[in-house]
Amino acid sequence: MTPEKELLFLALGGSGEIGMNVNLYGCQGKWLMVDCGITFGTPEYPGIDVILPDLQFIEERIDDLLGIVLTHGHEDHIGALPYLAGELDVPLYATPFTAGLIRGKLEEEGIEEKVELNVVDEEGPFNIGPFRITYTPLAHSIPEGNAVLIETPYGSVFHTGDWKLDDAPALGGASTAEELTAIGDKGVLALVCDSTNVFNPEASGSEAAVREGLDQVIGAAKGRVLVTTFASNAARLQTLGEVARDTGRELCVAGRSLDRILRVAKQTGYLRDFPETVDFEAAMDLPANKVLIVATGGQGEPRAALNRIAEGSHVLKVHEGDTVVFSSRQIPGNEIAIGRIMNTLAGKGVELITDRQAFIHVSGHPGRPELAEMYKWIRPEIVVPVHGEVRHMYEQARFALEQGVPKSIRQVNGDIIRLAPNGPSKIGEAPVGRLVLDGDIILPADGATITERRRVALYGQISAAVVIRNGKLAGEPQIRLQGIPVEEDREDFIAEASDAAREAVKKDGKGDVERLRESIRLAVRRAAVRYTGKKPVVDVLIIEQ
Repeated sequence: MTPEKELLFLALGGSGEIGMNVNLYGCQGKWLMVDCGITFGTPEYPGIDVILPDLQFIEERIDDLLGIVLTHGHEDHIGALPYLAGELDVPLYATPFTAGLIRGKLEEEGIEEKVELNVVDEEGPFNIGPFRITYTPLAHSIPEGNAVLIETPYGSVFHTGDWKLDDAPALGGASTAEELTAIGDKGVLALVCDSTNVFNPEASGSEAAVREGLDQVIGAAKGRVLVTTFASNAARLQTLGEVARDTGRELCVAGRSLDRILRVAKQTGYLRDFPETVDFEAAMDLPANKVLIVATGGQGEPRAALNRIAEGSHVLKVHEGDTVVFSSRQIPGNEIAIGRIMNTLAGKGVELITDRQAFIHVSGHPGRPELAEMYKWIRPEIVVPVHGEVRHMYEQARFALEQGVPKSIRQVNGDIIRLAPNGPSKIGEAPVGRLVLDGDIILPADGATITERRRVALYGQISAAVVIRNGKLAGEPQIRLQGIPVEEDREDFIAEASDAAREAVKKDGKGDVERLRESIRLAVRRAAVRYTGKKPVVDVLIIEQ
């Protein structure tokens, strides 16, 4: 599909899920991409840490893609760039802090010379083909959170990115009600809007209030305090620097991603008054009530600093009487991993504090009162909910109509939406999907490799090897098991599986090799079903002499 004299919207990620945001706008034969993010692996994808969007639709129209505009520096908005930007081979546009994070990622992949990265001042518009782009600062949990005003011959779109309202943001500024009202005064066709917290009946709250809550919790702690938060939550890092001063504690930072955020923030003019940090050894030498550790890993990531500290494999240690503060929300799906770390810490006698016990976290996304305010200021003709699971987006579509927005539309990844003329309406579907980063290789999320891995994880694997000479078995079949639930019956099962392979050779040994291979596979699997009730993956090696 090529956009004609119209304005189209298409989400390839982030609509119907939390994370992996990729949005396309089409106009006069050209496409513009807004954000290109990742999501993180779940048990559904064994061995996978990073999941990427499948960009097949736009890759097939790559000559019509003009560029990628990035709203802010969170992984679910920029994380796919080091893996996909080189092949897309189009210019990237980002404000200085976001560009700094992107540049570091491109350098790690060794493609910084291959990708054009344009650093854009937040002041003033710039043109990309038929699209006129203006960054509009909004409060979020990272510096330079921006909405993007996209002006076209067929109407303007206010694409919010991630946002909230905060009268006292910890880092950077945000557009005022008057400035947002002025945008609305010029006429906005569509508000493409974050749906994450649409079920929250209250506003998200200010980062300044979090400082007060952390001051109380950390000020009352008698021993060593460790706070875990999202590394990219630079606003929370600023708050924790202030809390360290407030409570008379030295600050220690643990986690590569935290180091990277601090470095880029300082390079671009943020966190200039952040306290000097102490290294791990110095932190452990300080009196316990004089140190505040900030560590990654609050979502249960096994290789992050918090998990290694909990297990005792890190230079930094926590002991009975110390406190660990979880200054972040649990991402759905991470509850088990987080609970495992919490149980390990609790077993050491460590006090655990979450946002259920104290006011130590605020979200970076808008609750219902904030959404209502944005509708009032921008006054769009259409609300297009994005950035949420289906239930979030459908609720925002309903809520927008309730608040007086004339039109809203329910869409999910792959729905091609005409916004103008005569919109909104769904006019087609695009292929969408997921890719996985497996080591250094990008694969289809539901391709042969991951499907095979799921089967092995669920059912186990058996290898059977036989040597055939003149159609007869030469020597004993060799059977090897992985993940087969036979335990103390292991040797008995191997003997039965070996007998099954032997009988298959007697029956089909003089026939076609592939027929023999299948006969052995089925015979060994039947033996496994008799023993375990499961159908494992069976691999057969035949050596002919």
